[in-house]
Amino acid sequence: MFCVARSVQLSDQRALPCPHLFEEKMENTGYCSESFTSLQSAASDEDMVEIAGATLDFSSTDDVPPLDRDYGLAVLENGVNGVLKMMDLLDEPVPGVGTYEDFNTIDWVREKSKDRDRHREIASQSKESTWALIMSIHDAFSGWLLMLLVGLKAGALAGWIDIAAHWMTDLKEGVCLSGFWFNHEHCCWNSNETTFQERDKCPNWKSWAELLIGYNNGPLAYIMNYLMYVCWALFFSFLAVSLVRSFAPYACGSGIPEIKTILSGFIIRGYLGKWTLMIKTITLVLAVSSGLSLGKEGPLVHVACCCGNILCHLFTKYRKNEAKRREVLSAAAAVGVSVAFGAPIGGVLFSLEEVSYYFPLKTLWRSFFAALVAAFTLRSINPFGNSRLVLFYVEFHSPWHLVELVPFVLLGIFGGIWGAFFIRANIAWCRRRKTTRLGQYPVLEVLVVTAITAVLAFPNSYTRMSTSELISELFNDCGLLDSSQLCNYANVSDIKLSGNTLPDRPASHDVYMAMWQLALALIFKMLITVVTFGMKIPSGLFIPSMAVGAIAGRLLGVGMEQLAYYHHDWVIFKGWCSPGADCITPGLYAMVGAAACLGGVTRMTVSLVVIMFELTGGLEYIVPLMAATMTSKWVADALGREGIYEAHIRLNGYPFLEPKEEFSHKTLAMDVMRPRRSDPPVSIITQDGMSVEEVEALIADTSYSGFPVVVSQESQRLVGFVLRRDLVISIENARQRQEGVVSTSRIFFTEYTPPQPPNCPPPLKLRGIMDLSPFTVTDHTPMDIVVDIFRKLGLRQCLVTHNGRLLGIITKKDILKHMAQIANRDPDSILFN
Repeated sequence: MFCVARSVQLSDQRALPCPHLFEEKMENTGYCSESFTSLQSAASDEDMVEIAGATLDFSSTDDVPPLDRDYGLAVLENGVNGVLKMMDLLDEPVPGVGTYEDFNTIDWVREKSKDRDRHREIASQSKESTWALIMSIHDAFSGWLLMLLVGLKAGALAGWIDIAAHWMTDLKEGVCLSGFWFNHEHCCWNSNETTFQERDKCPNWKSWAELLIGYNNGPLAYIMNYLMYVCWALFFSFLAVSLVRSFAPYACGSGIPEIKTILSGFIIRGYLGKWTLMIKTITLVLAVSSGLSLGKEGPLVHVACCCGNILCHLFTKYRKNEAKRREVLSAAAAVGVSVAFGAPIGGVLFSLEEVSYYFPLKTLWRSFFAALVAAFTLRSINPFGNSRLVLFYVEFHSPWHLVELVPFVLLGIFGGIWGAFFIRANIAWCRRRKTTRLGQYPVLEVLVVTAITAVLAFPNSYTRMSTSELISELFNDCGLLDSSQLCNYANVSDIKLSGNTLPDRPASHDVYMAMWQLALALIFKMLITVVTFGMKIPSGLFIPSMAVGAIAGRLLGVGMEQLAYYHHDWVIFKGWCSPGADCITPGLYAMVGAAACLGGVTRMTVSLVVIMFELTGGLEYIVPLMAATMTSKWVADALGREGIYEAHIRLNGYPFLEPKEEFSHKTLAMDVMRPRRSDPPVSIITQDGMSVEEVEALIADTSYSGFPVVVSQESQRLVGFVLRRDLVISIENARQRQEGVVSTSRIFFTEYTPPQPPNCPPPLKLRGIMDLSPFTVTDHTPMDIVVDIFRKLGLRQCLVTHNGRLLGIITKKDILKHMAQIANRDPDSILFN
């Protein structure tokens, strides 16, 4: 029989001023164990989940250790004369209390409150001693030091990736005899036998046909080069998918959808760990070199965030606080775009506009500093040998004219239509991959797509070259020194030269052939990118999208150029386009088209314009870029509200509450909360009336990750909220460390423990693990207000009350399911909490 000694109910049960949030109620097997040992143990080999196209192991927790513990447990020890006395709750922190399970959302308010407490403690100690003052200065400076290290590491890795990818891409076509580690361009730099007309040919560089059969002309040599190109592509892609599948399943894909979800507070252990960083860096080089229709720019954001997460462990305040760590990850995302495009300002704006969920002003400054350091590091490495940070840097010198806004807007319309088509087609393909047997053979899928890509790409010179080189050639403004087929216009006798620029000229046969090849390349890129993005290898979307737009823009630009040349007396050309003048710049159309297509796919606006501006180095072309980008977004939004990253977040079932999405339905909190009318009542814990056995039975019989604490079963007056994980760990710890704790021991959440009869087992006082100020709303609160609260405070769940009595609970997952149901989507597609 239980020993019961009820205390007088304390009148002061008011919530503390600073609201602490609470763990989500969810169905998570990680919380179902009844001991701390089982919570810490690794999952079995069968505990896998399909996420972002990769099979994930729940036991991958070594890369990101849990936070240090901040909560205590009331323990009893024998005092003088054998009298039991209660220890201070915070004297001995209990390992595991206050931490988060994998695939759960962090408590933003609790983490920020912990950081404020830490700041107050440092400020008070700094006045007591010189050493404490020095440590407080170090604490204030550590954020900037961390940004410096992230910029240096990410810049160095990006430089290595650029150099290795350039070399391995050229390796598919030949090898340098003077040093196999030289790519084609570097191999021919020091050759004295290279001519201006055949600058890409030099004795030191040998194609595979020359090495294997001794000559490079004729059908047999073409077949030999064709065969070696396909074999190298298959080898690189096989190596990439095998490494990802064997060592780091999280290294596949772009990584930006997962980064967005992690920055919103979701925890994916190991996604930003050391193994992921190492495998993603290596396989990114292999994937880009294989010739698949993908880019390295998106995965570089993932690589930079891995660098930031790993370096966070060097500094205590970032290692122990998940919210502070996410500030670093926001800055790291800016670093990734900075080194991908050589655009530090665009990187900061990308992080602010596209990926970050919480972006305070100090994060803006530190992101700018980290992006600056990364760009400087990459510039020092000089991976392309031209003092530029990207392969397709270009400068235009001819002005644009007001009439050209019409074709620029047309490019924006094309970009919006292409973006909407690509998102729908890619999501449909990825859903088919997840729901059919296709997803069971990732290696075979990659090899088949690589073989198709290589076989179709080799005959066309514009698809055979790397996508970055293609964009560079399309952006190029034809000058006197250009020998490209795109610049091989017909000769005109009375040309007037102005610097390195040439006036508009009639297109020759070579230019028309190049247009046909580009048209075929456009169709090829549009189709093959749909099935390539989302495979089990690192794959970015920026470069393929830009390539599609750049091809379309170049085609339109050459068309406008020829129209202006042959019909310069038309009304639209009169007054600004005279014969012999350089009126139209086709490369500018390619750049505007690239921005339009990338904007249509990702729905970026401000950051995209700034990135493109930093690529061209001129302010003069901002208006065309803005017009095309905005038109692209309007058209794409009219055809589908989601960008590609939001669509993949929804496809994978991540608990991401999109801040851009509006909630306009007239529902109330009571319509969304659980339990529903037909459900059993909510599971609760009373503040002083339950034994250890009863609490353990409640934990075993339910799968919720937290329980409201009430005054009594009859009153249902809310006292606080306690996490399932903290309860399990605290009870297990008390059994191991306290003498006399048994199943009949009473558990108290009150401030004072009432006197116990002499023969009763010692009680457990667990008030220290209870959140005394859980966020609550009334049952008649409109859901649009509840959704805003969840977005702006980063809540995971809130309790619903009526006249102070507990009615139910609303979790983030409940809100996402409700929004999906309203939008006529499957509510069960929300997989995580």
